[in-house]
Amino acid sequence: MEPLVLTVDMAGLPQAWVALEEAITYHAKHLVAWSLGDPLCEFRGGYQNNGTRSRIATKSILAIKGSMMGSRAHTPGLTNALLFARDRQVCAYCGDRFLTRELSRDHVIPVSKGGRDVWTNAVTACRSCNTKKANQSPERAGMPLLYVPYAPNRHEHFILRNRHILADQMEYLLAGVPKTSRLRM
Repeated sequence: MEPLVLTVDMAGLPQAWVALEEAITYHAKHLVAWSLGDPLCEFRGGYQNNGTRSRIATKSILAIKGSMMGSRAHTPGLTNALLFARDRQVCAYCGDRFLTRELSRDHVIPVSKGGRDVWTNAVTACRSCNTKKANQSPERAGMPLLYVPYAPNRHEHFILRNRHILADQMEYLLAGVPKTSRLRM
C-alpha cells in the first residue's frame, strides 16, 4: 500500500490524509508552507531549456497555506469502526478482545432511557455482554465499566482513521494526544 501524506493547517492541526499525487500537486501550486518528516518520494517531470529535469519531492507531513482550523473544537463523528479502534476492540464489560464482526456499540445510558449517541456515552461491547446488559445501566445490570468512554481529539481521530501511519507521522500525531488516552497504552 502506498503511504499517505498527512496534511495540517498553518497551526499544525491535522486536516487530511492525502495520496502522494495530491501532495505533489500542493507543491506544484506552491501551497506548501512548511513540511516535516522523512522524504517520501520524488516525482520527475520534463526537461527545462537548460537541460535539467524538473523534480518535486515531498515529505510525510505538509502544512498547507491558507488552511487554518483555528481553535475550533473538532469532535469526530461517532462510527462503529472508530469506536472499536478507540477501545482497541476490547469489551467494556468483560475485558476480552474480539474481532470487529463480534462487537457492537453499547450506550452506557440506553438511548431509550435518555442517553445520547455520543462518544462519551458509547463503548465497545461483545454481543454477549451487550445482550446481557440489555436496556439497563451498567449498575442496574451488575456490569461495571472497565474503562471510561471519551471523545477522541483531532490528533487521536487521525490515528484511528489510518492503519498505515509512518513512524514520523505517528510521532507528530501522538504529540497532540493526551497522556491519559488509551492510544498511548
